[in-house]
Amino acid sequence: MNSTIRLINERVSLRKFADRPISDTDKELIIQSALRAPTAGNMMLYSILVIEDEEKKAILSETCDHQPFIAKAPLVLIFLADLQRWYDYYRLSGVKEYCQREGRVFEGPTESDLMLGCSDALIAAQTAVLAAESLGIGSCYIGDIMENYETHRDLLSLPPWTFPIGMLVMGYYPETRPSVRPRFDQKYIVFTDNYRRLSDEELKAMFADRENISPNNPFKAENFGQYMYARKTASDFSAEMARSIREMLKHWRGEEL
Repeated sequence: MNSTIRLINERVSLRKFADRPISDTDKELIIQSALRAPTAGNMMLYSILVIEDEEKKAILSETCDHQPFIAKAPLVLIFLADLQRWYDYYRLSGVKEYCQREGRVFEGPTESDLMLGCSDALIAAQTAVLAAESLGIGSCYIGDIMENYETHRDLLSLPPWTFPIGMLVMGYYPETRPSVRPRFDQKYIVFTDNYRRLSDEELKAMFADRENISPNNPFKAENFGQYMYARKTASDFSAEMARSIREMLKHWRGEEL
């Protein structure tokens, strides 16, 4: 196993960091590495916000599902799907007038553009994660940045054709490092040529190691499936995330060209 493969396999989500700031050199290396990530058509359909304002970090620690460690993180990066920059450039380049002249339809960013932007942003984020790991810096993804769209839009001055798809909090590893958590077996996740739905027997085997839930759990769940549905899929934060994304899409498709 080479050092890169080892780094990937030993990476954990880190929520408690060493009590020291990330050096400017390491921060720049992380960001420059992220900018070298693969990107659709070399368009770089994303932007990265480096959150340095302590008040903003404190607000994000509340709006992102009340997680205090966000405010204490030495480095906070927000990754945006960003079509605004390209459409500003199209305006500058007279693309609307060009389309009128050539009989083409001038259309704003579509849902597929949003998906490409999200893909670009998350690839850049994971590249930043791996660069950070190589420097002894751990991280944790915060998907809750997709919640509270209106609040985050105003807090971060986001124009209509941007969306915060992911946030990373980063810091140097402390002396005591969290243990690597197990993943599902490859045979349940990786298929050849065609998708394959798992049989009931396979599903039982896949989740067997996770079925040991307390009978006194707060959701009165009888098994892990019921527990996870109540805790994650049907949670208040999941409902807020869905509402937030629907609201974002209204603005995404409704903005005047």
